Amino acid sequence: MVLRPQWEWAFDDIGGRELDRPVSPVFANQYDAEQWLGEQWRVLATQGVHAARLLHDGTQATPALVLRVP
Repeated sequence: MVLRPQWEWAFDDIGGRELDRPVSPVFANQYDAEQWLGEQWRVLATQGVHAARLLHDGTQATPALVLRVP
């Protein structure tokens, strides 16, 4: 069995608490995960997401990105 790396986003509210909704899709690579966030960040921000953290196999892989709608 071949295990593929899993990339997904964890979302935090303005108080730094992890949100259980919305749920990130799981991606096979970092590029696809980042592209998806680039397309969805405005919608996520309107759903109460303050910051997004990219996880690689459950471990935070990048600094949190703050989502601010201008």
